Amino acid sequence: MTAPGLLTRPELTDLIHRGEVDTVLMVFPDLQGRLVGKRTTGRFFLQQVADAGTENCDYLIACDMDNNPVPGYRFTSYEQGYGDMLAAADWNTVRLIPWVEKTAMIMCDLRDVDTHDLIRVAPRSILQAQVDAAAAMGFLPMVASEIEFYLFRDTYDEAHDKGYRNLQPHSPWLEDYHVLQTTKDEYVIGAIRRGLEAAGVPVEFSKGEAGKGQHEINLDYTTAVEMADRNSVYKLAAKEIAHFHGRSVSFMAKYDFADTGSSCHIHSSLWSLDGETAVFDGGHHAPHGMSDTFRHYLAGQIATAREFSLLWAPTINSYKRFQPGSWAPTGVGWGIDNRTLGFRKVGHGKGTRVECRIPGSDANSYFAFAGAIAGGLHGIRNKMELGEPFSGNGYEAPDIDRIPWSLVDAIALWERSDAARECFGEDVHHHILTMAKAEWMAFNQTVTDWELRRYWERI
Repeated sequence: MTAPGLLTRPELTDLIHRGEVDTVLMVFPDLQGRLVGKRTTGRFFLQQVADAGTENCDYLIACDMDNNPVPGYRFTSYEQGYGDMLAAADWNTVRLIPWVEKTAMIMCDLRDVDTHDLIRVAPRSILQAQVDAAAAMGFLPMVASEIEFYLFRDTYDEAHDKGYRNLQPHSPWLEDYHVLQTTKDEYVIGAIRRGLEAAGVPVEFSKGEAGKGQHEINLDYTTAVEMADRNSVYKLAAKEIAHFHGRSVSFMAKYDFADTGSSCHIHSSLWSLDGETAVFDGGHHAPHGMSDTFRHYLAGQIATAREFSLLWAPTINSYKRFQPGSWAPTGVGWGIDNRTLGFRKVGHGKGTRVECRIPGSDANSYFAFAGAIAGGLHGIRNKMELGEPFSGNGYEAPDIDRIPWSLVDAIALWERSDAARECFGEDVHHHILTMAKAEWMAFNQTVTDWELRRYWERI
């Protein structure tokens, strides 16, 4: 094996011939970041799929969370017949899935069935395009993220039958760093850690977080597309392993307004193309140890943060998380190791990096990483200047811009953003805009519990 849990193509073939793997998952991320695709038998995979890939309806990257086809996409529509797209194996991503019997998984790139060209509006392609843009400038982006979730004693079916009300968190108190409580949770959390390690997703650690039943699992940093792939496997693993233990987890950004939101903090840095030199390290004599490249990169992220917020906060619920004093930022300023701001400079030497604290755990990692890299490269191209770091409580800072308060505001900022069109291209800009507008439209076609409680009798 190339690494624990990862397989070469010959190794996968051998495991299938020996009967140790009888199912291969050919998967790719949809617009919400969920893994979708097909299960194929090992025999048929070797005979037909390994080289040819699988064909999947192209509506899978043009529909909403309920899998309803959404009108308005240029990429595909009823008028265009909702044809097929090809899911082609990325042979660098073959991994065992030990929590599902005799199963392997391969991440796929989406390609045109006839030309085999990459589909540019597919989430994995969108991120790869930013990696390619960085490479053209002589940089290799390296990324890590911290994704939080809530663990519940309810099963998924029980939560559904309750209407997702009166759920029972796995802890009765805030368990941030609390070892006794995390020991009580270890039969699920430990199984997730061990499952990920065995699936070729290296885990650094897990810890209790600042909510009742809230946890965070941190993965080793790596290249951008691989990190997004790892995050997708992590979220799927957490849900499936919790299910097998009669429990459930949620990656909602704010499942309860009275409890802490769940985030996906993004740590990013640029390296030389050979991965040997950390270009963010400015040495002891540079201000705050930051190179000029780092300063331009961070300035670009800050300058584009409001316009790119759809990539980090894609749902109605995302914006409930941005509350003062909640560990989620409300402002897009930066500081040195200051958790009250949207950005902070962390690390030293080769570990020098920027942490973007804006994304929630509901973010599609491919979009979120693409936004962080694109904003940074935008700053480098335009040699944007970085202001001085903010000291103090960023929630009360009067002179920094604020994260959009709602999906509606974020849509408007993205729609008129020249930087978004420049960084991502017109087709991707339109695709993400259509996705966001569909989310807002879906919300406006329902009556919420809040409205019933407020208006039914008293209005």
